[in-house]
Amino acid sequence: MPELPDIEAYLAALRPRVVDRVLTGVAIKGPFLLRTFDPPVEEVEGKRVVSVGRLGKRIALGLESDLFLVVHLMIAGRLLWKSAGTTPKGKIDLAAFEFENAGVLVVTEASPKKRAALHVVRGREALRALDRGGIDVLSCSADDFARTLIAENRTLKRRLTDPRAFSGIGNAYSDEILHAARLSPVKLTGTLKPEEIARLHECTVCVLGDWIARLRIQFADRFPGVGEITAFRPEFAVHGKYAKPCPVCASPVQRIVHAENETNYCATCQTGGKVLADRSLSRLLKDDWPRTIEEWESDVGTN
Repeated sequence: MPELPDIEAYLAALRPRVVDRVLTGVAIKGPFLLRTFDPPVEEVEGKRVVSVGRLGKRIALGLESDLFLVVHLMIAGRLLWKSAGTTPKGKIDLAAFEFENAGVLVVTEASPKKRAALHVVRGREALRALDRGGIDVLSCSADDFARTLIAENRTLKRRLTDPRAFSGIGNAYSDEILHAARLSPVKLTGTLKPEEIARLHECTVCVLGDWIARLRIQFADRFPGVGEITAFRPEFAVHGKYAKPCPVCASPVQRIVHAENETNYCATCQTGGKVLADRSLSRLLKDDWPRTIEEWESDVGTN
C-alpha cells in the first residue's frame, strides 16, 4: 500500500503536470472504483485543477467549483502518467483522467480484490469527512506525538498504523520505524518509557523524512513508473526481508503472520533475542490486530 513517502512522491510528480490544467475527460472502467454518486463524476469535467494534496494515504485533487477527486489506492492501486488520448484498456486499468495539453493520469489495480476507491465530493467539509484524523508526524511536536501514541494501550505496530492516530503510516514503514527505534512491534504503548517514546518519535521523523528525500531524488524529473512505487524496496532494513540478515546485527529477520498481514522485525535488535511466536502472542494479536486490510484502514473498536 502506498504510504506517506510514496504518496508524497506521487504528489510531487502530479503538481507540475496537473495544477492549473483543465480536466477535460474522465473514463471509469472499474465498476467498483467510484464510491460516490453526488456530485456525479461528470461534473468535474471542464474544471481546472487548483490543488494537489494528501489526506493520510489518500490523494486529493482540488478543482474549481469546490470539487475534489479523492483517490485511495489501497494495497495494489497505483498511478501512471500516460500520453494524451490514453484510455483505460488494460486488464488492470480502472480509470483515466485527461488533462488539457498535458497527459492522462491512469489509475491501475493489479489485484482481483478491487479495493481502490474514488470519491467525488463538494466542499471542504465533505473533504474533511474523508480524513481519518491522524496527526502529521513530520510536523507535530514531540509532546503531541507522545500523547497520541499512548492515548490507547495498543501494540506499537497497531498504534503506528492506526489512521486515526498517525497520518500515512502503514505496514512497510512501521516495520522500518520500529527497527530503527529498536522496539518490538508487539510492545504495548502503555509500557513505554519516556526515553523509548522520544526515540520512537525521532526515528519516525527520520525514517519517513529520509524516504521522502530518496524518492524525491529518484523521481525528480519523471513520473513513477510500473513497479516503482512498492512496499518492497532493496534498501529496507527488515520489511519484506524475512530470513535475510539484519543490516545492523546480521541476525535473520523474523516475521509475524496474522491473517492477511505480515510484520517483519529483528529479534536481536528489537525483542531481546526472543522470536515472537507463542500462545500469548496469538491472543494478543486476536485482540489488537485486524485480520484484513480494510480493518487496518478503519476504526478499531468504538468510534
